[in-house]
Amino acid sequence: MTRRDVVIGLLAMHGMSTAGVAVDQEPVLGPTVFNWEDMKPVKTATGEVRHVCKSPTATLDQLEIHITALNPGEASHAPHRHVNEELIILREGECETLSNGKWMKVGPGSIVFNASNCLHAFRNIGTVPAVYDVINWSPNKDMKGTK
Repeated sequence: MTRRDVVIGLLAMHGMSTAGVAVDQEPVLGPTVFNWEDMKPVKTATGEVRHVCKSPTATLDQLEIHITALNPGEASHAPHRHVNEELIILREGECETLSNGKWMKVGPGSIVFNASNCLHAFRNIGTVPAVYDVINWSPNKDMKGTK
């Protein structure tokens, strides 16, 4: 066996060990502090949004957090459903949320949980912008069935 054979063998083994591994995987979010000053507002058609994060964690395929200011009379989006779950924490304003087939009024301090695949929506029924935090997550598919 020549040195060339050894090098080729090692390269082939390395290629087999990395086959199927995504090179462009996002880094897993570890302990992090998000400073308000770093979250710049971005204007939208219905108000503004401050993006906090959108990345995988050790136990989630994706954790997405943002803060929305929704203008009076506006809806965040049409009623819809998705596999991921989310919390909406209303800081300011008066809103209605579509939850379990019913529109319900919510005020400051209210927390809305949108369960997986349940129809939901959110709209500002007040006279000032409604400000709320959204925490949205998708479970780690590799951990299904674990407790």
